[in-house]
Amino acid sequence: MAAQPKQRYTPEEYLALERQAEYKSEYVDGEIYAMAGASEAHDFIAGEIYAALLVAFRGGPCAVLSSDVKVRVTGRRYVYPDVVAVCGERRYADDQKDVLLNPTVVFEVLSPSTELYDRGQKLEFYRSLPSLKDYVLVAQHRPSLELYSRQADNTWQYSDVRGLHSHLYIPSIDCTLALAEVYQRVQVREGDE
Repeated sequence: MAAQPKQRYTPEEYLALERQAEYKSEYVDGEIYAMAGASEAHDFIAGEIYAALLVAFRGGPCAVLSSDVKVRVTGRRYVYPDVVAVCGERRYADDQKDVLLNPTVVFEVLSPSTELYDRGQKLEFYRSLPSLKDYVLVAQHRPSLELYSRQADNTWQYSDVRGLHSHLYIPSIDCTLALAEVYQRVQVREGDE
């Protein structure tokens, strides 16, 4: 018996379906991928990052958006970052204002089911965006933040910080995150500080 071919969707079909869906899905080259639910630790960490940026950006040119906003990384790829910061004018794909075109910083909280994707293909998607200046990977069960920063020559510099007493400076948004605050609601494994 022959395998049934996968159904392929246009970006317009994806957006129409996604805007009516109960659950989030990402879109890559004609295929729709359902997203897994997040753990409590994941939600707490993303929430603390969102809250810290909301306070840091008050009265300034940057804004923070939650995981309900999709980012179009090409005309055929739409992804959901856990937290996204954008400085200056926010550009959207259409009047729905649910597809951001110009993120400045993207934060992804790693989970066992998404870590390889977040470190690999999704990182490559984001790096294709001229507006993206920084990409932050956030460990879920140990205090660790990894930063990829775009340099003036369009190369990427990697740095990481670990431990609850550490801080991560994110140059493009002139903001420092304290790991003790990011992980304040999460039980970290013994010895991972």
